Amino acid sequence: MIKEGVEKILSDLFKKSLTQVGNNYFTPQQVQENWIGNPAATTSEVQETELRLGIQLPEDYKEFLSIANGYPTHNDAVEPSFLEVGQIQYLKTYDHEIVEIWKGTGNDETGAILEQSIIIAGMNEEQYFLLIPPNNTTTVWRYWKFASWIPGEIEYKNLTDYFLDVISSIDSI
Repeated sequence: MIKEGVEKILSDLFKKSLTQVGNNYFTPQQVQENWIGNPAATTSEVQETELRLGIQLPEDYKEFLSIANGYPTHNDAVEPSFLEVGQIQYLKTYDHEIVEIWKGTGNDETGAILEQSIIIAGMNEEQYFLLIPPNNTTTVWRYWKFASWIPGEIEYKNLTDYFLDVISSIDSI
């Protein structure tokens, strides 16, 4: 997807997020500018994170970072806040216990997926948004919204589909 398309989707998402009743998550400047995202990540910030994690991040996520280096949620009970690229990490580093719980319940497949996943949203919140790198069974990145209160993960084809789903959920309120 071209950058302008993602910018339009994020702009729509941010404007709609600002209209939510009872949201006190945004600064006056964000409201005035209709933009809740952080300033774009630099190429060096992305490269440093890739080096730290030992992986090349997916192109659509890097495209997102070139527009907004994270943004707060419009609704902390439903959608996770996206982290700045320097804050992302493997879920097993951030929340090793959840990986072990899933493995310990006999759900080895989900536990193995969680062990290799990277948390890009939802740190210290009720749900995570995870990037799951390709491995020997799949050649594509996977995108999960994951929480213990969701009966299983919600999988998205890509990051854009997630953002469009969030816009749709705001429109249905």
